[in-house]
Amino acid sequence: MMTFQTDHSSRRGGNRAFLPRAVLKQLRAPAMADNHGYDEDSTTTVIRRPSVNRADDTPRKKSNARTDAEVPEKKLKYPKVVFFIISNEFCERFTYYGMRTVLSLFLKNALRMEESDATITYHVWTMLCYFFPVVGAIIADSWLGKFKTIAILSMVYALGNIVVSLAAVTTWGLPSMELTYLGLMLIAIGTGGIKPCVASFGGEQFTVPQQAKQLAGFFSVFYFSINAGSLISTWLTPELRTVTCLGMDTCYPLAFGVPAVLMIVAIVIFIAGSSGYKITKPKGNVMVEVSKCMGSALVNKIKSKEKKEHWLDYADAKYGETLRRDIRAVLRVLILFVPMPIFWALYDQQGSKWTFQANNMNGRIGSWVFKPDQMQVVNPILIMILLPLFEYAVYPLLSKMRLLRKPLQRIATGGMLAAVAFIISALIQIQLDPNLPRDPEPNFAQVRVFSSLPCEVTLSGTGGSDAQAITTFQLPSLSHWEQLDFKTEGSSDLNLHIKGEGNCVPETSLKLTLTEKTAVAYHLYLDGDKVAHAGPYKDDFFKDAVAKTRIMYHFADSSEHVVGFKLDGKVVDKKASVTGTGVAEILDLEPADYTVIVDGVDISTARPYFDVGGFYYVLVDKSLPAVASVSVVIEPNTLSLFWQMPQYIVISVAEIMVSVTGNEFSFTQAPNSMKAVVFSAWLITDSFGNLIIILIESVKIFPRQSDEIFLFAGLMVFIMIVFIWLAVQYKPAPPPASEEEEEGEEEDAGEEKKKKKGAEGNGEKF
Repeated sequence: MMTFQTDHSSRRGGNRAFLPRAVLKQLRAPAMADNHGYDEDSTTTVIRRPSVNRADDTPRKKSNARTDAEVPEKKLKYPKVVFFIISNEFCERFTYYGMRTVLSLFLKNALRMEESDATITYHVWTMLCYFFPVVGAIIADSWLGKFKTIAILSMVYALGNIVVSLAAVTTWGLPSMELTYLGLMLIAIGTGGIKPCVASFGGEQFTVPQQAKQLAGFFSVFYFSINAGSLISTWLTPELRTVTCLGMDTCYPLAFGVPAVLMIVAIVIFIAGSSGYKITKPKGNVMVEVSKCMGSALVNKIKSKEKKEHWLDYADAKYGETLRRDIRAVLRVLILFVPMPIFWALYDQQGSKWTFQANNMNGRIGSWVFKPDQMQVVNPILIMILLPLFEYAVYPLLSKMRLLRKPLQRIATGGMLAAVAFIISALIQIQLDPNLPRDPEPNFAQVRVFSSLPCEVTLSGTGGSDAQAITTFQLPSLSHWEQLDFKTEGSSDLNLHIKGEGNCVPETSLKLTLTEKTAVAYHLYLDGDKVAHAGPYKDDFFKDAVAKTRIMYHFADSSEHVVGFKLDGKVVDKKASVTGTGVAEILDLEPADYTVIVDGVDISTARPYFDVGGFYYVLVDKSLPAVASVSVVIEPNTLSLFWQMPQYIVISVAEIMVSVTGNEFSFTQAPNSMKAVVFSAWLITDSFGNLIIILIESVKIFPRQSDEIFLFAGLMVFIMIVFIWLAVQYKPAPPPASEEEEEGEEEDAGEEKKKKKGAEGNGEKF
């Protein structure tokens, strides 16, 4: 039996809380018909293991099933152990969504991955998270059973969270990259393995049909716990990562550590209820049976010279006609899944590309800043608002207007809306591209020269592997000069000629070093009556929801000095204690209008507003009258983060029309015995969607991010045209019958008409 739950938590935000009404009717139907077509091992899908041992498929007569009225009244106690399962699910969803929300920025900002590499890593992990549920279901059904599968793989899950938390402590000298990969793999195995088991295990604690109402109530509370865990963690973990800890300005160990603790709590809670659980033995897996039947058919077809109507007819005789017929029906439905990976390829980029885009936008509202990764919380909130709105208002209204009355029409429209969301995203990216910081590129070097010389000087000279001439530049005191395109292979020289106004400083030539694919900074200052320099200092620029600030200083004496900041007359807890000449560690300042203070004295100097995404150098030389100045090295973000709201609204509507409708459509079209196969295939399309992202990102077709976004939008439009063509060809199946009807000797004409009318009424045909 396939224990695949309709885990709407797995579809981030979309169908986490609500099941379509048609699906709910079918979920409850078995309880109202004395469990006909129902297997107690699966409480969220109507699944019965196909009969594969009857080679002749001898028809059986209809059983004299008792009606619902004939079921004896028996009041059973509510299984209170399900609250252990609900609490476990809350903690597990908190863990998954919490760490996933901050993962992409952790890979880019903490592990210093290139954005494309961080995107690939994120989606490889996501792909595995949606592949392992199939493996977990097979393990639970064929070997360990649900309880042991959940318990063991939860421990693997928690271990993965602990490993990632340790990897995030980059100051301890641990192999952070390798530990991150190991931790993510363990988490994918854990979360994927338990995903298909938890809801169905909770459902098994009820006795059906006597507790059908309590079962429905359980699932309502269960899906509420999913939403509660995910919403809280999606908002909380971005806040935790901005805390200062362990010598770091960002605290990813805390952002990953809190979910790790919650996962350990989830395990403790789950095992605490073990004495009261109703545990059933594994009875086999329908996916395995289907795979064996299809494999047998393919092998026999290759060997056989006999012609048969369908390739599945070549399967061994032990795989009866019922199984083969159900597989054929499933394959008809799965053809419509072919375009789905492209939709998931767009949808899943909310956690990667859209988060990176948000990182280049400004989420400041007054003195409070909305973090870029917190923008992901918008989708589940919108879904919870829009889903009932569509179910009870939008769809009925469109139906009256004779629009989008059929599921396949809604799916096609949703796919087109996903393309629209990406077009909006691309238009925003076009506005962002000109202001993005230039990262050092292969075969090139970047250099910035800061001056605390007492007067303006003229810079000239040559630099790079090809001795590129420097355009003469007038460099004022307490400011900087930069050039970002010196051709360099390995390393090269920067021959800098310095000439001051009058006799302010002696004319000087310096030989500085450039390094390929590296940004370096040098500091010019006066040492006695000579021009001296300090450096190179490697610059590592990356944006975040703070103002990145670095203090460069020169003090002629050997005393310790304190350089800090004051806001609204109060000294803030961001300072550097320094001696001599050098640079301090990068400080993360909340956006504000700060005053620089040196040894407790305010420095009256022109200064910019320290804003989101900016990178600032505070240049200090106490021997100068001005003492200090602030240089903007990377411009702050100017476009408001909330310009992303339209694309989030559109993608959320698209999700309702594609994911929710698609789940309902596949559920109603699949035979009772094959519903788990259909749902597992639905999850696998998500895995393939992430694989598409990985392939496109690896090829790096376009230099500009906006062009790549347009590519995804174009692919979505194309694949939806293909989907519409497939949908037009599709012939809808009648509503699934009970097993007795499927295998009965007779079917009267009235029943046949009813089925036909039902199929037409459901409107599955495009």
